[in-house]
Amino acid sequence: MTDMTSLPVIDVSGLNTGSANAVPQVAAAIRAACMGPGFFYVSNHGVPDAVIGAAVEAARDFFHLPPETKARVRANARHRGWHAMGGALMEGAKHTDRKEFFSIGLELPEDDPSVLAGEPLRGPNQWPDFAPALRPAMSAYYGAMFALGGRLLRAVAVSLELEEGFFAPRYTKPLQRTQAIFYPPQDVGAEEEIFGVAPHTDFGCITLLWQDGNGGLQVRERQSGGWIDAPPLPGTLVVNVGDLLGRWSNDRFASTPHRVVNRSGRERMSIATFHDPDFGALIDPRDLGTPAGEARYEPITAGQHILNRFDQAFGYRKTLAAPTVAAG
Repeated sequence: MTDMTSLPVIDVSGLNTGSANAVPQVAAAIRAACMGPGFFYVSNHGVPDAVIGAAVEAARDFFHLPPETKARVRANARHRGWHAMGGALMEGAKHTDRKEFFSIGLELPEDDPSVLAGEPLRGPNQWPDFAPALRPAMSAYYGAMFALGGRLLRAVAVSLELEEGFFAPRYTKPLQRTQAIFYPPQDVGAEEEIFGVAPHTDFGCITLLWQDGNGGLQVRERQSGGWIDAPPLPGTLVVNVGDLLGRWSNDRFASTPHRVVNRSGRERMSIATFHDPDFGALIDPRDLGTPAGEARYEPITAGQHILNRFDQAFGYRKTLAAPTVAAG
């Protein structure tokens, strides 16, 4: 294991102020990072510390509740709610992840057209009445990350030689998911193949991650294949490329395997936001300038891609029926 010294830190303050030169400058740095390690930190990102702190505190209080209490909002077929320990198995892993998490998505009422049409993963969140602080805190965090994700995608678009606004119309009703994740301490002498999260690549477009001070995130270095630490840096978030953006960009920006090993001796928390497009957004490398004869992937909707990965990874998908919806 080597100490992390190579992941770039990109100052994105100019994206918040609307500076004329900011987008191309940030885009150049993002392009280098995405064609290099596939991971980078963002500083001066504009998400208030108070918003992050409130979400962390509310989520931590929720995770400290008894399992039978948390089970009252057990994850449903919309991927919303509490995912218990042992419910996630990454592709190729020998053991389920040593984590539990609480997941939310875009808040939509039951009479929303997308819900009435039976679009998977759509609907209201499952908010626990026994943890009333969770809803306002996580909702504010979700909104702040959606705004930041939109700013970052402006620069991502330019980095791929697209119009700055390319992604915006594909994020009108996004499949963004925000997950507060709790990792219990791992025994230092535990089996090597047991992880907080086993080696994997993220499913979607870009991921925005807050992590506490305990460390544990490790990224596979592309040249050597070894694992390097991605420690928490004060005032930053970690951003990485997901499989969906890799597919969309015809692997110009490829996702990078990463894992979590919590050997701190303490509980660990993070909050991951998967900033993903509308369910029906067409993911076609040709739309990003790839010649038809060079496209490595067939077109697929963002929603179907994510559903395919959910079905592989999450045990609840095999036991829960889809929610009943009215015809529309």
